[in-house]
Amino acid sequence: MTEPEINRGDIWWVSPDPTQGSGIKKTRPCVVLTHDTLNRHRRTVVAIPISTAAKPHPPITVPVTCEGKSAVVVIDQIRAVAKHRLKSRIETHATNELDEVCQALSAILELR
Repeated sequence: MTEPEINRGDIWWVSPDPTQGSGIKKTRPCVVLTHDTLNRHRRTVVAIPISTAAKPHPPITVPVTCEGKSAVVVIDQIRAVAKHRLKSRIETHATNELDEVCQALSAILELR
């Protein structure tokens, strides 16, 4: 079976179970952050979950739009996700929203 194309900025339905501790447990949208070259060659992608329940509090939760609805990317829940956990593509993030997500990630990890 051919693997679907996965691109940086894509939003996918991701099934993270089994999850332990305080990780987000239910199937939810996640935005893919890894570069397209890595997405083609690795068995995992780096993704961050999206929530409609949380409120925007940058840099921890960053406001975005997902399926035309207000949502937030939960920056501190970043994780590597095996590709088989990506169930279906929802849409691709707007470039400006992806930039804000990356800036927030840089801020909470104190990247320079």
